[in-house]
Amino acid sequence: MLFGLDGVEVGLIIVFLTLFAGIMTGFPVAFAIAGAGVISFAIIAALDSAGLLIHQAIDTGSDAYRALVADGVVRDAISVFRYPELPRVEEALFPGGWEQAMERNISFIVNRMNERVIAGQSIETLLAVLMFVMMGIVLERSKIAEDLLTTMARVFGPLPGGLAVSIVIVGAFLAASTGIVGATVVTMGLLALPTMLRNNYSPELATGVIAASGTLGQIIPPSIVIVLLGTLVGDLYATGQETRANLAGCTDALTFLGEPAVLSVGTLFQAALLPGLFLAFLYGAYAFGFAMFRPSAAPPVQISGSGGEPVTRGEALTWYLAAPVGLILLVVIGANAGLVGSQTISVSDYAERDGARVLRTNVSEQCQASMIDLHGQETWDNAVAQRAAMAEAGVSGDAVLLTLDELGAARESALTNAAPIGTGVATIFTLLSLVLILARGVSPSSNPAPLIAGGLGVVLALIFDVLFIGPLTGTGATFMILAIPMILTLYGCRVAMGRLAQNDLLRVVFPPLVLIVAVLGSILGGITNPTPAAALGAAGAIMLAAYRKLKEENGKSKIVIWSSFALVIMILVGVNFDLRVTRSDVPFEDWVAFVIAQIAYHFAFFGLLFSCWVLFRTNVLSPVVRETAKVTSMVFTILIGSQLLNLVLISFGGEHYIQQYLRSFDNELIVFLVVMVILFILGFVLDFLEIIYIVIPIVGPVIYGGTLDPAWVTIMIAVNLQTSFLTPPFGFALFYLRGVAPKTVTTGHIYRGVIPFVGIQVIGLGLLWLFPGIVTILPDLLR
Repeated sequence: MLFGLDGVEVGLIIVFLTLFAGIMTGFPVAFAIAGAGVISFAIIAALDSAGLLIHQAIDTGSDAYRALVADGVVRDAISVFRYPELPRVEEALFPGGWEQAMERNISFIVNRMNERVIAGQSIETLLAVLMFVMMGIVLERSKIAEDLLTTMARVFGPLPGGLAVSIVIVGAFLAASTGIVGATVVTMGLLALPTMLRNNYSPELATGVIAASGTLGQIIPPSIVIVLLGTLVGDLYATGQETRANLAGCTDALTFLGEPAVLSVGTLFQAALLPGLFLAFLYGAYAFGFAMFRPSAAPPVQISGSGGEPVTRGEALTWYLAAPVGLILLVVIGANAGLVGSQTISVSDYAERDGARVLRTNVSEQCQASMIDLHGQETWDNAVAQRAAMAEAGVSGDAVLLTLDELGAARESALTNAAPIGTGVATIFTLLSLVLILARGVSPSSNPAPLIAGGLGVVLALIFDVLFIGPLTGTGATFMILAIPMILTLYGCRVAMGRLAQNDLLRVVFPPLVLIVAVLGSILGGITNPTPAAALGAAGAIMLAAYRKLKEENGKSKIVIWSSFALVIMILVGVNFDLRVTRSDVPFEDWVAFVIAQIAYHFAFFGLLFSCWVLFRTNVLSPVVRETAKVTSMVFTILIGSQLLNLVLISFGGEHYIQQYLRSFDNELIVFLVVMVILFILGFVLDFLEIIYIVIPIVGPVIYGGTLDPAWVTIMIAVNLQTSFLTPPFGFALFYLRGVAPKTVTTGHIYRGVIPFVGIQVIGLGLLWLFPGIVTILPDLLR
C-alpha cells in the first residue's frame, strides 16, 4: 500500500488535491472541475496499473462475514469502519481494469447529462434558475436598489447606526427581489459605502454590513441556492430513505415510512423564509448594538428629502400600526372561530377509514420490527386491524371506496361546516383594506370620503358573502353578487393609490413588493411550482423596468399599467372559473370567463412585448440577456463538470467509502455536525456551486437517510453555504466589494468587517440547530 494508506484513501486525496490545484490555477471554475476529474482519473489509473494502489476489502467469503449475515445484519450495513476485525482481502482499485472503469464512466456521464441537464425531471426546476437570474438582473438595472437605499437612509438615518440598519433592510429586500449576491454587493458598495464613510462610519462596520447583507440573497427566497439544492436533495432524500428502508429490512421507503419520501423546492422556499429574515434581524441588531457601544463610529445622519405630508405621532401609530394590526388580528380570530375558511364541499369518493393512513402489514419479520420501532405498537395494531377489515370487505389499497350513504353524509357534513366567509373573499378584501388604511395614514388631511366609500365596499362584500354566497353558489353568481362591493372598493383604492404615491417610501417599495408577493405567494401558497412563478417574476420585472424607463422619458407608461392589470385579471379569472372549454357541457359564465381571459392574456402579452421593446431601445435588454446567459451557462457548465468529477469518485469506490465512514457513527446528529464543519471549512476555499454539486451528492445519501427533517437539513446547509461568500481569503462578496470600494478602504478593513458577521452566521446556525421550529413551522402551517 502506498504510504500505508488504503488505495481508496489515496485516490480520494489525489482527487481533492487535483481539484484544489485546478481551482488555484485561475482557470474558469467549471473547466477546472472537469479537468480535475480527467487528470485525477489518469493519475489513479496509472498508479493502479503499476500495482501501487491496493484496496483492503472485506472478505465476503469468510466465516465471520457469513455469521454476520446469518445474524440478520444487512450486507449494506457491513463496513470496515463498523466491523474492523473482519478478515480482509487485497484487490486492485479498479477490479476490471481502468479501461472498464473509463468505459463505464463514459456511459454514466452520458446518462447523467440526459437525466440531470438535458431531459430529466430536474430540468424544469433548473429553468427557474435562468428566469430568477433574469428577474434579478432586470431589477438591478432598473435602479430599484438606488431608490431603496436613498429612501431607507432617509427613514432610518436619524437613528444610531441607522445607515447600517437601512443597508440590512435593503439587502433583505433585494434578496427577495433579485437574489444575486454580486449585483447586490456591488450596487450597495457603489451607492452606500461612500455615504457611510463621509458620515464618519467605521470602515469595518460599513464594509461588513454591506458584504453580509448582500449575501442574504443566498437564503431568502427566491434563492438560486435553494433552487439548485432542491434539484439535488429531492433525489438524495428519496435515495437515502430507500437505503434506510433496506437497512431496516423493508423493500422500499413507502412501506417503511408509510408515506412517500418527497421533498420539493416549494417546501424548501417555505422553510427558508423565516431563517432568512431571522439572519437579517441578527445583522440589524448587531449594527444597532455597535452604534450604541461606539456612537462615534456609527452616528445618526439626517438626509434631506421629502417624505410626503407631515404626519403626527398619534396619526402614524393609528394608521401605520394599530389599524393594520387590528385588521389582521380580526381576520385571524375569524379564521380560528370558523367564520373565515374554505367553502368547498368537494368530497373524494375514496377516503382512509378512521382518518389514519394504512400501513402495509404484509412485510418480513425484520421489517415489521423496524416499523413498530418507528411508528409505535398501537399504530401497527391499528394498521393490522384496518387491513383485516378491508380484506373482509373485499377491498384493497390504502384508500377505501365510500358507500353512497357515507358519501352523502360526508357532503352534508362539508356543507354544514362550510365557513360563512370564503378564504378568497377574505384575503382579497383584507389586502384592499390595508391599502385604504395606509392611504389614510399617508395623507390624513385629505378628503376621507373616497376611502370611506372603499371601506363601505369591503363591509358590503363581507355581508353579501355571509347572506347570499354559499358552497353551492356558482362562480358567475358569486361574481355578480360581489360586483357592486368590488366597484366601490376599487374606487376607494384608486384614490388611495394616488395618495400612496405621494410618500417616497411607499412609492419606491410598493411596485417591487407587489412583484415579490406575487412570486413568493404563488410558491409558498402552493398555487404553482417555482418555474412558472419565476417566469411571472421575470415578466413582471421587465414590465416594471420598462415603466420606470418610460416615466423617466415622460413617455406613455399607461400601456404597461393596463397590461399589468390585464395580467391580474387573467389570473383571477383562471383561479375562479373553469376555463376548460373542451368539456361536453360548458356553462355560459365559463364561456364568458374564457373570452375575458383570452383578451386579458393577449393584451398582457402585448404589454410584455412592448416592455421588451422599450428596454431594447434604451440599451437595457441586451446587457440583461448577455449577463443572464453568462450566469446560467456558468451554473450548467459547473453542473456538467461536477458530474464528471463525481463519476470519477464512484469509479474507484471513493463515494461509497466516505458514506460507509459516515454511517459508522451511531448518532446521526454527530454525522450531520461533522458534515456541517466540513462544509464550513470548504467554504473558505470553494464557491457554493462547487460545494453543492461536488460535496452534497457524496454526503447526501447519509445525512438524508436518517430521521432528521429533510427541509431542516437543507436550510442548515444553505445557511452554512452562505458563509462561503464571506469567509476569507476567497469569499466572493469580499472580492465584489473590494472592486468598488474607494482606495481609503483597505482589504484589512473588509476582512475585519466581515468577521463579526461570520460569527453571527455561526450563532444563527446554532440557534437553528437548537430551535428547528424556526425552519419547520411555516411548512407545517402551509401543509
